Amino acid sequence: MKKKKTKRRMLKSQLLKAMPWFGIDIGGTLTKLVYFEPKDISSIKLDKEVEVLKTIKKYLMKKSAYGKTGHRDTHLQMDNIDIRKRSGSLHFIRFQTTDMCEFLSLVKRKSMACLLKTILATGGGAFKFEDDFRKELNLDLSKIDEVDALIKGIFFAEDQNRSECYYYENCANITECEKRAFDFSKSYPFILVNIGSGVSILAVHGSDNYERVSGSSLGGGTFLGLCSLLTGSKTFEEAIELATAGDNKKVDKLVRDIYGGDYERFQLKADFIASSFGQMHSSEKISDVSRQDLANATLVTITINIAHIARLCALYAKIDKVVFIGNFLRINSTSEKFLAHAMHVWSEGKMEAIFLHHEGYFGALGCLLEMNKEI
Repeated sequence: MKKKKTKRRMLKSQLLKAMPWFGIDIGGTLTKLVYFEPKDISSIKLDKEVEVLKTIKKYLMKKSAYGKTGHRDTHLQMDNIDIRKRSGSLHFIRFQTTDMCEFLSLVKRKSMACLLKTILATGGGAFKFEDDFRKELNLDLSKIDEVDALIKGIFFAEDQNRSECYYYENCANITECEKRAFDFSKSYPFILVNIGSGVSILAVHGSDNYERVSGSSLGGGTFLGLCSLLTGSKTFEEAIELATAGDNKKVDKLVRDIYGGDYERFQLKADFIASSFGQMHSSEKISDVSRQDLANATLVTITINIAHIARLCALYAKIDKVVFIGNFLRINSTSEKFLAHAMHVWSEGKMEAIFLHHEGYFGALGCLLEMNKEI
């Protein structure tokens, strides 16, 4: 027992003293990294740390795009953040998980992690790439539970940034809804819908009281995979760009296509979707659709399915706040508006769809913050 406690204390000491500090979330599609840049580098007495930190800063700050898929989301940067009595900025970086080998090569080439022995990581890739980190960087991955990291990251971001949460006003009409700040100070309980490659749904009753209630295999990875097959798009950004310019009504079968108008008995409006991709059995309809229309229909299909599951989970748990997060919503206001519209209409205004600005990064942020605790 004493040996275990001694080992934990040694690991904690290494994590707290060694720079740089960062957390990493290795997902099935994207890897997210949160880096803490200290603003008091000059006060550090260890010359090697100064050298490493300056190297990282120089590489990070001279550009916001790295390699083929790496990108620093400069608009999400958080300044004047205090962590473990150090003040600095948080940087948010992402790249496709398929480029993990290139990432490890870069870190090794620039000696960015030469002072570290262990970093905190979450996501399935923390297991998948564990041997690669050890082999290439002589670095151990201390794995943090995804849900624990996620919750910790969300509440830290909300505490540091009071405008972190938002909702859509007037969402009964998708074309007229507007983004508004949401007061999340009285947050519990809420349903948390994490949309990554797949979908995981949690009922959160407190900072240490939450449970997984459902999920779906139809998520962001499904959207990207189907768009690649249907439109030839190569990246998530390209797929979203196509979807934004398309019209799903040329692909989907609507209520009016079946009833000639509203289905009044069940209050189904004429423009409600009756069958996703329901028009695509007709060769005439197929010849009239564009890549953009197919991408938009794919996006709407996935989004509406997620909204249905989320609403049912909220009804079952008797919770009226539903928080949607995940990289699927990054640069994807179209899905946000559809989610807000669907939750509002189906619940007759009794349920609110809530979103957060740092979606997709909460797991990595939670890993960084977990360094405060003994492992």
